[in-house]
Amino acid sequence: MASSTAFRRCLFLALFVLLSSSAAHGQLSTSFYATTCPGVESIVRSVVSSAVAADPRMGASLVRLFFHDCFVQGCDASILLDDAPGIISEKNAIPNFNSVRGYDVIDNIKAAVEANCSGVVSCADIVALAARDGTFLLGGPTWEVPLGRRDSTTASQSQANSDLPAPTLSLSNLITAFSNKGLSATDMTALSGAHTFGFAQCFTFRDRIYHDANINTQFARLRQGGCPSAQGSGDSNLAPLDVATQNSFDNAFYANLLKKKGLLHSDQELFNGGGSQDALVQLYSANQTRFFADFVTAMIKMGNVGVLTGTAGQIRTTCNVVVNNY
Repeated sequence: MASSTAFRRCLFLALFVLLSSSAAHGQLSTSFYATTCPGVESIVRSVVSSAVAADPRMGASLVRLFFHDCFVQGCDASILLDDAPGIISEKNAIPNFNSVRGYDVIDNIKAAVEANCSGVVSCADIVALAARDGTFLLGGPTWEVPLGRRDSTTASQSQANSDLPAPTLSLSNLITAFSNKGLSATDMTALSGAHTFGFAQCFTFRDRIYHDANINTQFARLRQGGCPSAQGSGDSNLAPLDVATQNSFDNAFYANLLKKKGLLHSDQELFNGGGSQDALVQLYSANQTRFFADFVTAMIKMGNVGVLTGTAGQIRTTCNVVVNNY
């Protein structure tokens, strides 16, 4: 009898833990706000459209913001938090400081959403939707974004410094960095295609244009004109990641790699003569439809990394501040 009672207690405890876990970490759904905030996607699209019209670079910046969020603690809007008691902002991490943009656009979206359905839509979901719309509005694919993420109450500057892939990484290290987040080498190569639009600062590609062997000579000289060799000189000068179509989302990035015109060392590592991703780069260069399809798959997959759902986390009223820090 005692053994039977103990068994029932253990079974009840196991079921309680399972149900609690399911509530805190439920599934994302494309219809998550269908009844609570049905107009959220139209609101996001409207604000992003205005931002991109004013500054085409913003489309790429919003995709990058999403990427830099998901690679640190998961897609939980931790990148949006400012310094506060107990919080060391990821905004000041080396890969983000004076580099990541779009915070103001996210704030504008959040304000517009709050005016329509207060306390319902997370900042993490807004970042995911804005990345989708930034892609689409500049000629890229669109897709249904699974929603239901909640916002973190913490940030990790140390993880931002350690986990975000550096522009100097080798192919093997890139594969490892993405694998650590549950993303395959194919996902990595497809997601890298976001470098078909946007810009990079001189300090991120200086070593490549002056020291790499796997680079087109004329391209290197072109980029050297805006990025002096001296350390600290012109560090913030910008150059397009895709010299061909810098404000359009297309597959030109991969064609550039075939010509050894990748701006970042890490980009050119995807096509380096005999590497594991060479064939995929060639495929994407020749077949934009396939690139778009794989990019969408990878973006949805990345959007599921480390998400908080159910009762985990919170819904921030203002994206840069944890609710209980007011």
